[in-house]
Amino acid sequence: MTNIYLAGPFFDDEQIERIERVEKALAANPKIGHVFSPRLDEIPGLTMGTPEWATQTFQMDVSQIDKADVVVALSDFVDDQVDSGTAFEIGYAFHSKKPIVLLHEKKTILNLMLAESLHAHLTDAADLATYDFSTLPESHYEGKVI
Repeated sequence: MTNIYLAGPFFDDEQIERIERVEKALAANPKIGHVFSPRLDEIPGLTMGTPEWATQTFQMDVSQIDKADVVVALSDFVDDQVDSGTAFEIGYAFHSKKPIVLLHEKKTILNLMLAESLHAHLTDAADLATYDFSTLPESHYEGKVI
């Protein structure tokens, strides 16, 4: 069973709705053992924005990427720009040689660093429910890059 780290922004209603759809799709996939979603796995008792919260959250998230078999990342943020935290998680995962399954639902141009780092490119969150995380079929982004 594959362990997943879910990277993606959850700062406004649209992003929360998207990440919730992804969480549900991943939960429905029988090839997945565990999904770590920073949105759902906050450290209890810490106040968001404090230095203690920032340090512990950073350390927890990096540790969870290290434990994951695959990183599922959401590239959609604002127009062609990816969330900076998500970009860090993708870069860290790539450097750690973790396969990256990138969900790119909006019709935007993808940054070349994301396009070149991914293992699989998906355009519909529902596809995550049936994606074979045990064999990890490859698919590449074919659009323009910036």
